[in-house]
Amino acid sequence: MSWSTVPGAPAARLSCHVLAVLAVLLCAQAANAQIRAESESNDRESTADGPIGSGVAVSGAFSSSRDIDWYYVDVATPGTVSITLDHASGRDFDWALYQASGGAVTSGRSSRIPETGTYAATITGRYYLKLTSYSGSGPYTLRVDLPASGGGGTRPTKPGNLQSWLVGNAADSGRSPVNGPGLILMGGGLDVDASFSQRAFPIANGGDVVVIRTSGTNGYNDYLFNLVSGALKPDSVETLLLDTREKANSDYAEWTLRNAELIFIAGGDQSSYLNAWKDTRTEEAIRAAYLRGAVVGGTSAGMAVQGEHIYDPDGVTAVTSPEAIANPYRSGMQFSTGFLDLPLMAGILTDTHFLQRDRMGRLLAFMARLRQDGTAPRVVGVGVGENTAIFVDRDGRGIVDGSGVAYVIEETANTQRTQVASGQPLVYRGLRRTRISAGQTFDFVSGQTTGSALTIGIDGRNAASPFSPQNPY
Repeated sequence: MSWSTVPGAPAARLSCHVLAVLAVLLCAQAANAQIRAESESNDRESTADGPIGSGVAVSGAFSSSRDIDWYYVDVATPGTVSITLDHASGRDFDWALYQASGGAVTSGRSSRIPETGTYAATITGRYYLKLTSYSGSGPYTLRVDLPASGGGGTRPTKPGNLQSWLVGNAADSGRSPVNGPGLILMGGGLDVDASFSQRAFPIANGGDVVVIRTSGTNGYNDYLFNLVSGALKPDSVETLLLDTREKANSDYAEWTLRNAELIFIAGGDQSSYLNAWKDTRTEEAIRAAYLRGAVVGGTSAGMAVQGEHIYDPDGVTAVTSPEAIANPYRSGMQFSTGFLDLPLMAGILTDTHFLQRDRMGRLLAFMARLRQDGTAPRVVGVGVGENTAIFVDRDGRGIVDGSGVAYVIEETANTQRTQVASGQPLVYRGLRRTRISAGQTFDFVSGQTTGSALTIGIDGRNAASPFSPQNPY
């Protein structure tokens, strides 16, 4: 039946009525459309721009240091809200998150680029973001990751070719992380019990633990399942062997990871992990779990893939420190980015087995390359030794557990990249090296530390003794 033949209704009049209804619907649809760019005027809460969709990059700009931009997001389910405000160097932009009434519930007001932070939202509804400039003006990119809806439900059927091992309860625990998210950066060798029992398990809250790898078996299952007793004992531990993209894109892998309270990436080959998991549902599910407040951790290669910048030799023999110092553009020194994109790891490049395999030289060469190529406006090198871990809490505060040491390397205002060229030895001076051991802390947001700091440099033209001081460790 056409509208023009509805009994007792003049065609022209009814068409106008339909057009009016359509106009209302279209206006409502437009009002709920997720924005991708700022639209002025949004300089006060009452004219906030939005909504911002989860994971959608929104571009905006400050016309001056006095400009203020307001946005809003709609939180549909309790969980972790993650905020990233990125901009060019030489400026300092900040943000604050508000509920519909009251003061700010959290904020990002450091000089870090990007300015990141998280908030564990227990109340659903509309939240407002206030963006300000502490200094400078110009463009910025704002990204908000919202808690994933859904969760729980029935475990999908496992593909016949996907190997997995499970101890404990096969159903979803129904638990939610507490005071997360968090990160475990473990340097290889023996696993560090305290990083799990004292740091990760309280956040996992007796929930489900999932271990992922591309080779190996179920060595972690009994260890993690029986490490503690009582309320913090995991409801289950499951290991997934995700050695192909097909398996990484399966319903089973996605459901298992998305509903986990702790995800741990075993040691192995970071290039294999990137090849099998990058841009798959496995990657999306890991990030979704993290944004729910879960802990994400890894040892050796499992630590390497957590950084924003990842050394990715992809089948080429790993470069040694002497080789990297002699030529920071040596073949095989290649890097990947865009995997996981965990806000707490923004700007970070990691290296493992650090002291035991003498990797200070290659980490400095990696950093120099990324900075010289303009790949990153800021790079922080994190080297962790064997039998050692850094646990990073939701506020970016790292604490060391284990019997070894870890190192944080940063450029300063006095850093000089004197020679970073293909075929030429590296000359790179004026870096701050912070050494942290068990119980010591490093705040990746403020830079405050209880460790010991030292200014170091490297001159590869003196191959026999390239470091200043001679022992940079």
